[in-house]
Amino acid sequence: MTDLSWEQKADDFSLYGFTDLPSVHDRGAVVVTHGEGPYIFDTKGRKYLDANSGLWNMVAGFDHKGLIEAAQAQYARFPGYHAFFGRMSDQTVLLSEKLIEVSPYDRGRVFYTNSGSEANDTMVKTLWFLHAAEGKPQRRKILTRVNAYHGVTAVSASMTGKPYNSVFGLPLPGFIHLTCPHYWRFGQDGETEEQFTARLAAELEATIIKEGPDTIAAFFAEPVMGAGGVIPPSKGYFQAIAPILKKYDIPLISDEVICGFGRTGNTWGCETYDFMPDAIISSKNLTAGFFPMGAVILGPELADRVQAAAEAIEEFPHGFTASGHPVGCAIALKAIDVVMNEGLADNVNRLSPRLEAGLAQIAQNPNIGELRGVGYMWALEAVKDRATKTPFDGSLSVSERIANTCTDMGLICRPLGQSIVLCPPFILTEPQMDEMFEKLEKALKKVFAEVA
Repeated sequence: MTDLSWEQKADDFSLYGFTDLPSVHDRGAVVVTHGEGPYIFDTKGRKYLDANSGLWNMVAGFDHKGLIEAAQAQYARFPGYHAFFGRMSDQTVLLSEKLIEVSPYDRGRVFYTNSGSEANDTMVKTLWFLHAAEGKPQRRKILTRVNAYHGVTAVSASMTGKPYNSVFGLPLPGFIHLTCPHYWRFGQDGETEEQFTARLAAELEATIIKEGPDTIAAFFAEPVMGAGGVIPPSKGYFQAIAPILKKYDIPLISDEVICGFGRTGNTWGCETYDFMPDAIISSKNLTAGFFPMGAVILGPELADRVQAAAEAIEEFPHGFTASGHPVGCAIALKAIDVVMNEGLADNVNRLSPRLEAGLAQIAQNPNIGELRGVGYMWALEAVKDRATKTPFDGSLSVSERIANTCTDMGLICRPLGQSIVLCPPFILTEPQMDEMFEKLEKALKKVFAEVA
């Protein structure tokens, strides 16, 4: 067994998740050993600029001294505990206070999980608990959108509007997916963007009336759809749907797992798109990827109602062994400080116009149909024909080819559908950004020459 290569060991003993298996079988896995700044290194000593920030989350890079020291200090001081039975670490208390302070809310309550998937799952359970406690147990239906991504638990996968979940027999009953707010792809001939937004708002209200307002528990939305392909909302989208949800007393939950803590250019995506949610789901950037953690941040009204429901039965019967883990909370406190006060958020705001301009130049390639994004999250959509928006035949695996070619050139990016996604770390410098542009453009030209 010791004579096997790293790639063979990975292939023999691992079950790959969200991985194009033909590519792995042809090329082998990339087994990573360490990172420096925005770069990662594999077992063969090859160096890659990770323009995907790990999985959206390593915004401070892979060796941030302050985050490592925060983890080490907390492990030495108090290495682990839970948040059950009225006991929790001091770091947990401090983080909850900090999250409310940096949230759009003047007060609220926080509940911790181990991931964004679990945070969304927890939010759904909390809403079901709340509505039942308030005498409306029939309020269980969850509204999301096609192409939304909210996680991989049975509940959060049911919220995720992606066709691959059908292999698990999902979604579960009562999870309803509305039209994706992607104007470039789903706008009708002759329809303006404002008309598209109005159509989606009308669809939402018609769906609420058809299903019955008293059967709907909540509407979940990412400010920008991340794993759906970096899809910003159409113009005025949240301003159009928020009043409808309020009219029917349906909570609006902002899934900020990807958008939160700076990715869109503001602390929260809901700030970027100017809407006030009833609750926020956080993860990823919360700890800058240095610890697995998620959080449900309840705004004032939901916080009061959930607390009252819990008081009525003398507990909130939900939690995880590692909820509010003291090391994770210590890291999160440091990560928030690093992003907000050590120049990372400033770097995003300073360089995002340069990022957009560089990608816009690359997007002049005739096989790029659309460049879309905001802040430090962007996607380039490959097309066979730009004028008709005709995609390449799926059998060509164009985005996978582009991503693999980028990897060969020392650049990590992510294929999503027929798009290539770039969500670089917030520490990216201008020379590193230029390196990303150069390698991406070279990879696109090579692949398009092969398939066009």
